[in-house]
Amino acid sequence: MLASSAPTRIDLAGGTIDIWPLYLFHDGASTLNAAISLRAHVQIEPYADGVSLRSIDTAREAHAQHWSELAEANGLPLLTFLARHYQLENAALITRGESPAGAGIAGSSALTIAACGALAQWTHRSTDPEDLLNVAMNVECQTIRVPTGVQDYRPALYGGIATIQLGVGGIQRVALDVDPRELEARIVLAYTGAPRHSGTNNWEIVKRHLDGDRNIFDAFERIRDTAAALRAALEAGNWDEVGRQIAAEWENRKRLAPGVTTPDIDRLIQGATAAGATAAKVCGAGGGGCLFCYGPPAARSRIAAALAQGGARVLDYHIETEGLRVG
Repeated sequence: MLASSAPTRIDLAGGTIDIWPLYLFHDGASTLNAAISLRAHVQIEPYADGVSLRSIDTAREAHAQHWSELAEANGLPLLTFLARHYQLENAALITRGESPAGAGIAGSSALTIAACGALAQWTHRSTDPEDLLNVAMNVECQTIRVPTGVQDYRPALYGGIATIQLGVGGIQRVALDVDPRELEARIVLAYTGAPRHSGTNNWEIVKRHLDGDRNIFDAFERIRDTAAALRAALEAGNWDEVGRQIAAEWENRKRLAPGVTTPDIDRLIQGATAAGATAAKVCGAGGGGCLFCYGPPAARSRIAAALAQGGARVLDYHIETEGLRVG
């Protein structure tokens, strides 16, 4: 048996601009994220009757005598594309995630990285990080049928707090010298109770950008600038400024589409603000999923209580400094 796992992430600033080719139109584009301990898990074990795919989270299974016979319509398209790419034979691929479904914290990307790491080792393929990143991004694009961003696979692979620099020359991950405990002490993560659909939301925004929507272009210019300012504040340990930039990121993000926020999300943020939060934003594309609230460590318990009283599920997590594990 072979087991692997990879962390999910909180996106701090610069999300969506990491979808190709958007960042090519905004010089100096970057995203910032932090890996968190809610992991995606994959297990591979011998299977005598061909290939078996099983998702514990969705209670779905698929079986075939040969990897080439696996059909996308079996309800497990991501696992099907992965099994086909790695030509999995005489094995069962079993997955589960620790994050809620549709949480906006890159659970599917973490699962894809965990599966690529395990499958590459099981089938004696390349385990080079760049090869894993390329396969993961391309297979997830096949699955959701719209372009994917590049940021989510890197916290899953490497862990830690980092900026992802985006440009004509390629993608570069730069680890940030930030104390993870200091940042963790200021962030409360909660699931709003409503899943989001990032592929659909982001694709609408991408299309509007490519069609020349000036409001979208200007919003991304501000998102780019906010990500750069947030990086500077994090590296300087200026925690008040970190809060101001996260708040600015949320205001800019809401300009991208009406559905980024909802009345329920606004209500949760209002309650957290009254409890001492100085900033908040939805993770991922918005419209649901997870919300994180930022504030001074002394207010953390009050913010968590306010979110719980508002109907959200506060998630227990820590910032994860280790990425993909295979063994």
